[in-house]
Amino acid sequence: MIDWNRIAELREDIGPEDFEEVFELFLDEVHGVIEKLRNCPDASDLESDLHFLKGSAMNLGFANFSEKCYVGERLAADGRSDRIDIAAILDCYDRSLAEFTQDLPKKFAA
Repeated sequence: MIDWNRIAELREDIGPEDFEEVFELFLDEVHGVIEKLRNCPDASDLESDLHFLKGSAMNLGFANFSEKCYVGERLAADGRSDRIDIAAILDCYDRSLAEFTQDLPKKFAA
């Protein structure tokens, strides 16, 4: 679900002390779009919303979530927004976030 190698690379590139700030920025940026999808997804914005989420997730190592967003983005681009499983995308985000926050301290203990 989480690409821990990607996270290790990112932590090495920016430094462990700045990694937490990057993660908080990720959460801030993604939160609004996630809440929009939870409460009232707009079919006209789905492609761009999922594209944004896909890229953000990929950068932070949320591999499965990024993949689900990619599939949804392609469906929206093909005019098949009605086939996007938004509940599955949101569930994957929730599970990815839980795994990330639970396992991050174990993976990078000092």
